[in-house]
Amino acid sequence: MHERRFNPAHANRLEDPERLRWLPPNEIVEALRIQPGTVVADVGAGTGYFALPLARAVGPAGKIVAVDAQQEMLALLEKKLNAPELAHVELVQAEAHETSLQAGSCALVFLANIWHEFDDRKAVLHEAIRILQPGGRVAILDWRTDVEPAAGPPLDHRIAAAHAEHELREAGFAPHGSARLWRYSWLVQGEKQP
Repeated sequence: MHERRFNPAHANRLEDPERLRWLPPNEIVEALRIQPGTVVADVGAGTGYFALPLARAVGPAGKIVAVDAQQEMLALLEKKLNAPELAHVELVQAEAHETSLQAGSCALVFLANIWHEFDDRKAVLHEAIRILQPGGRVAILDWRTDVEPAAGPPLDHRIAAAHAEHELREAGFAPHGSARLWRYSWLVQGEKQP
């Protein structure tokens, strides 16, 4: 594991109630404009901080594919999936650049707080293009570079939203602009071109 990848030994930090104040998952899901019946790949799903609210947003007609490279994280998420209303959450252990998901199977690829971890972001975006339906979207949520790290990775690990937009454009996405969200985060979205 390289120094930027989240250490599963610190998974309790992802469940800290204080996190709900500075990174409210329901408000972020709302910003994603999720429709019932949508198929979403939550890449880097971790313990399900976003996968569970996403599952409620897409409803039983939709599907959440929770992808994470670390089996320890998926095991923690799996313990939360005993409710019948979460039966449409599928767990996949895979790297972000090789998800093993079917081509054209997702309407949204969501990457939350992991963009700074990738060595090859271009490969991650190419994989997103592969698994997205025509007109599908990628949404990248990550750490602001202009805020001291009371939470999150060190400043020198962070990537600016403008740089992520540039990377989307270079990969062939049509960026929808970026937004600062709450105290520590930015969100950049892009649409897959035909």
